[in-house]
Amino acid sequence: MLCGTAGAKNIIYSPTVKSLQTVVNKDWLSPPVMRLNSGDVLNIGFDELSHEYKRFTYHIDHCEADWSLSEEIFESDYLSGFNDNPIEDYQNSINTTVLYTHYTLTIPNERCRLKMSGNYRLTVNDEEGERILTAEFMVLEPLVNVGLEVSANTDIDINRSHQQVSMSLNYGSINITNHNEQIYTVVTQNDRRDNAKTNIKPNFISNKGLKWSHNRSYIFEAGNEYRKFEILALSHPTMGIDRMSWDGHYYNAYPFVAEPRLNYIYDVDANGAFYIRNSDNIENDYTSDYVFVHYKLKSPLIPQGKLLIDGQWTTDEQTDNYTMTYDGTDNTYNAIIMQKQGYYSYRYTLLNDNGTTSIPPTEGSFYQTENRYQAYIYYKDTGGRTWRLVGYRQIEFKP
Repeated sequence: MLCGTAGAKNIIYSPTVKSLQTVVNKDWLSPPVMRLNSGDVLNIGFDELSHEYKRFTYHIDHCEADWSLSEEIFESDYLSGFNDNPIEDYQNSINTTVLYTHYTLTIPNERCRLKMSGNYRLTVNDEEGERILTAEFMVLEPLVNVGLEVSANTDIDINRSHQQVSMSLNYGSINITNHNEQIYTVVTQNDRRDNAKTNIKPNFISNKGLKWSHNRSYIFEAGNEYRKFEILALSHPTMGIDRMSWDGHYYNAYPFVAEPRLNYIYDVDANGAFYIRNSDNIENDYTSDYVFVHYKLKSPLIPQGKLLIDGQWTTDEQTDNYTMTYDGTDNTYNAIIMQKQGYYSYRYTLLNDNGTTSIPPTEGSFYQTENRYQAYIYYKDTGGRTWRLVGYRQIEFKP
């Protein structure tokens, strides 16, 4: 898991839990942001790899802007109803080689409703009280106006390998006397944590708002389009898959061998998102099977760091589950991951020895890359006890 202090992140702690997804209003391409006191619905779903019913309960915590737990407010400040509720919506898989039970819950529901904006972490525990997963999401209270623009003409290069964000913030009706203490900003690229820009100092300050223009701290590496494949059928390959096979126990999918990308090639992708479905596209959550996906990337050996497969679906606590191993006989990096049928977008990333991430030499960075950028604006009023999310904006860069 790539850690940080910005953007929501799902984490699975149990080896028998798979395919955790957090979606607001069925918009699987966007971060899980729901508006306070609206008709927005958050859906959290996951699979447990058996047909035995497990009694899971979920606990909701309010978090600060940096995702640390809020310690100066009470549960009754942010939650109406009850906490630690059981998950009662579940369904055994049907006609699958890998048995699993799909669990789902929605927020709000008849047992609980959220009363405050900000960051939230939902923890699912088993009968012994052991944590099996956490799902993070945001609740928006739109009090400020946020402007967001992206350009490939940056302060370090023009139409080469970077993209620069410009942002403006209009306070609207909220009273700001000290923006350094009352405003907390986060800007992300494809809602990633590893390269998020947090609390960057604005270039322009007025009594009406803040502005970030030609700010070198808001320059992002453009990267490259995410790679992708789709496993819809078990009997034959679909998009991005070279072949399918059955080994007597499990189905196996073999994406085409990935080649280094030295030049930019336009491709429509989902910036790391995934969508569970099969060719029938009916009751996907419990009729889609699990297969072992065999990743292979052609590349010389990278002397330092670990090469990882990364996407919004890479939620396991241990990065080793997504680490590729090098085979010197055919100069390839390889990994085998069990995944549910569906559409997946992913990237290769290099986890450096110091814990930072970078773009591996096989991927390149090109200004034409279509990226989504998100801006989150948090506010704490004078004497306030916690950070509220009062502004949010997402835009997609298309050159």
